[in-house]
Parts: sequence; structure tokens; C-alpha cells
Amino acid sequence: MRQYSPSAWAAISIFIAAIVHFALGFSVEFSVDEAHYALYAQHLAWSYFDHPPLVGWIQWPLVALTSSEGIIRIIPELLWIIACILVYQVALEIHHLLQRRNTAYLTTSLPSANTCGLMAVLVIVAAPMPHILAIGLLPDTLLAPISLGILWLALLWLRHDAFTLGQWLLLGILLGLAGLSKYTAAFTAFALLLVFLSVPKKPWITKAGFWLAAILALVFISPVLYWNWINDWISFKYQLAHGGGGIWLWRGVGTFLLLQIAVFGPLIILGGAVFIKDFVHVNKFSLIALLGFFFIPFTIFASLSGGGGLPHWTTPAWFCLAPFAGIGLAKMWATYHRRLIRILFCVQISLCLIGFGFVLSGGITSASIKSNPIADLYGWKAAGQKAAELATATSSNGIAVQNWTLGSRAAWYAKPIPVFVLDQRQDQFDLWFGQLPKEAKIILVNWSGMPFSAPIGPKMGFEACQPLDSLEIRHFGQSLSKFDFSLCNNWQYAGPAE
Repeated sequence: MRQYSPSAWAAISIFIAAIVHFALGFSVEFSVDEAHYALYAQHLAWSYFDHPPLVGWIQWPLVALTSSEGIIRIIPELLWIIACILVYQVALEIHHLLQRRNTAYLTTSLPSANTCGLMAVLVIVAAPMPHILAIGLLPDTLLAPISLGILWLALLWLRHDAFTLGQWLLLGILLGLAGLSKYTAAFTAFALLLVFLSVPKKPWITKAGFWLAAILALVFISPVLYWNWINDWISFKYQLAHGGGGIWLWRGVGTFLLLQIAVFGPLIILGGAVFIKDFVHVNKFSLIALLGFFFIPFTIFASLSGGGGLPHWTTPAWFCLAPFAGIGLAKMWATYHRRLIRILFCVQISLCLIGFGFVLSGGITSASIKSNPIADLYGWKAAGQKAAELATATSSNGIAVQNWTLGSRAAWYAKPIPVFVLDQRQDQFDLWFGQLPKEAKIILVNWSGMPFSAPIGPKMGFEACQPLDSLEIRHFGQSLSKFDFSLCNNWQYAGPAE
């Protein structure tokens, strides 16, 4: 490490990871969420059923030009790089804040600010989950760099006790973009408010810049509010029900916490714990408020996980913890606790490389396709094209699937053929394609990874379904999955989704 400076090593680490992401991005098809948000870009709107619109808007220029997954995935890759750069810069700002509060202590106990920045970048590079979001664009991919930008401005406020007009306007823009990214951006806004409240005086509330920032943020999110207003607030109703999940169980919380350790790694937890132990007392209230950028969303998601949740929802929070963890690890490195850091880093990098290998190889197939989640990343392009050909040849009304997670890939790869989801749950497909007309003729697609019986019956089903074709998906000599295509006639249900 003596050959290059810490900042150079941070840049090298980011570059190597970016090359790996770029290669993987051209190697696999869209996941269910990626296809869903790419369809956002194809069907531009002020907002959407399940998320605000920025995840679709930001992809629109590339989606309008190409359908290449690798090129479209340049967007999440750039966002990941920006987030890593911000992690480094925020670590420097935290170091400067601590140094201003207690110079003598830090000079004897902490390495350079650049070493702290390097360690902060390494905890992100060694964590498996951020690599997934660097390849596939999700709302959390957007929210991570935006949250870091807001955290960086909060640090500037604490260091200088004031903002210029330009910084207030930048804060308003970032808050607005956060609101356009994901509804959980409200947690980031609460963390920022906590930082403002942590200082004894509250001069910000009388500043014109503060109110300009608030107005600017509201202007940015006004499309979401307008769209929901004309659509009976369906996004907010859905998110409230979705966030609540199912029956609350303690084992759900335990599973969530174990998954968090697995997908973000113990290295960032260790660094964060050391920072809290050794440095929070230097400026207690302000640092606790800054740590709210991690603890507020993480605690809320953990408390809700008893009823269900997804492990990537906390990604922006972990990105905000990374700068603090970097300082904690730099302290350990300076005090010669290096073996533990090396072991944890090597173990986490090895797990990431094994994961990359599984994705490229197609995973391990057994008797049950559900035991190989990697199979979900292969075959949808061929299946979508086959379904589109059959729909055209039979003059069908479109393509049908029986779960929305199957619909997003079918709609993306079979475009512009309409895709209908045959359930009573209202979702984005109802807004895009409407309800399947009564007496319609359709190509029904059934995937072995999520099989369904053909919906035949008088209340909500077809009169008959006739098998037309099948498609086996093979990768490196192993069978990953199978698609079955049927021609179904005379749909007997055309009521509204409930």
C-alpha cells in the first residue's frame, strides 16, 4: 500500500469493481425489478403505482435509444461510482469535524483523513449488496448517493454553522430528488432535521434560504403529489399496506438482521461500532444526529421486518454509515488491529467473487428450480420474443401471466405486445394495459420457476387453453428452466381489480 496514496488506492478499488460490474451488466438479462423500472422509462408518467418516477425518468434517454441491458446498466454503475466518491468525501468531512472539536486527541489516535476515506470506500467495495444495486437500477440505487449528498451538506452546516444561498438551493434540489426516488426518503429528511435541531441555536429557521430550499423540494415532488391526487392516492395506499407486511413475527426480525449481516458484511458493522465507542463523545449530540442517517431508516425497517421486508431497502442507510465505519477501521488499523480487518475484508471479497461466479455460471440446478434463484436471470429474452411471435401469429389480444413478477420481463422483452396479469390485485400493469377484455384470446406464458395451473373456469378464467409450444433454457450445458406457451380462448372475467 506504500506504493500509492490512500486516495489512489480508493480510486483503484472503485475502478476494479466498476469493471466487474460493467462485464456482468452485459452478461445477464434484466431482473424482475430492472425490467419493471425500464418499463417506467418506456411509459413515461408523472408517477407510478408503486414508486415515484425518477427511477424511470433517469433511464428514459437510454431506453429510447437502445434495449441493450449492458448499456442501460451504465446508469446504476455511474450512480454507484458517485456514491463511492461521496463516501470518501463524507469521511474526510467527518474527520475534519472531529479534528476541529478535539485536535489533540485525534492527532495521536487517528491516521490521516485520506486513510479514513480509503477504509470507508473499502467497506462498500467488500459488501455484496451494493454490487447488486450497482448493476441493476433500483430506487435505492438512486437514493444512496442522494442521501450521501444530504449528509455531506449536513456536515458542512455543522462545521460552518451556516449555508450560502447556493448550498440552501442545492439542499432543496437533493431533498426533491430524494422524494422523486423513493417514499422512504422521508427518513433521510427526518435525519437532516435532527442535525439542525442538535445545535443549541436554531438560526436556520429564520433564514430565507431554508424556506427557499423547502419550497424547491416541494416543487420537485409536485408531480408525485399531482399524479396521486388524480389517481385516488393509490401509491400511498399501496405503500402503507406494503410497508406493514403480513403477520408480525419476532423470527422475521431475526431473519432480517442475519440477512443484513450477510449482505453488507461484518466489516462495516465493526467499523461503525468502533467509531461510536471511540469518537461519539467528542461531539455527542451532533454526531448522534449524523448517525441518524443510518439508524433512523435501519431501525424503522428492522421494526417492520417482523411482517416482511427486503434486504436491499436499507442500502442507502448503510452507505451513510460507511464514512463513520471507515474512520473506526482506520483507528483500528493505526492501533495494529490489522489482521482482523484483513481477514474480514478477504472473506467478504471472496463471497462477492463467488456470487459473481454463480451469476455467470447460471447457478446450481437441482430438482427444484426454486433452489436456483440465478435461473431467473436467463431465458426471458428468448421467451418474450417467442410469446410475441405466437401472439402475432394467432392474432391474440396480447400475452398473459399470472403474477406481476413474471409480467415485467414479459412486457419488456415482448414489447410492444400488451401483457396482462391475471389476478385481482391492482398494480401498474392495470394502468399500462388495462383489464383483459371479456372473450379475449391470449397467449398464456407459464414459467417453471413459478408455475401456475391454467386459469379455466366461468368466474375468472378461460373457456379452454391449448398448448402451443415450449422453450427449455440451457446455460453451460445445464437446464435452468422451461417456458410453456398456451393459446387460451374466451376470457370470462372483465371486472375491476380489487
